[in-house]
Amino acid sequence: MTIKPYPAHWEAVADLRVFRTTAEEWQKLLGWRADMRKRGWKLLRVSSDGPEMVAIFGRTKTDRPTL
Repeated sequence: MTIKPYPAHWEAVADLRVFRTTAEEWQKLLGWRADMRKRGWKLLRVSSDGPEMVAIFGRTKTDRPTL
């Protein structure tokens, strides 16, 4: 996939992470997905690109932890 799997305006307001895997592996990642939510990431979209699952996680830029 050469086109970004999310609208361009999302980048202006959120940090984004794109994760690609197979449908079978996606089902096995329940714990990892829960950990992402605990860290403030929200699952914004899940779609398929041929045999791959494409998941987009986002966190608003104002929600970033400060160090």
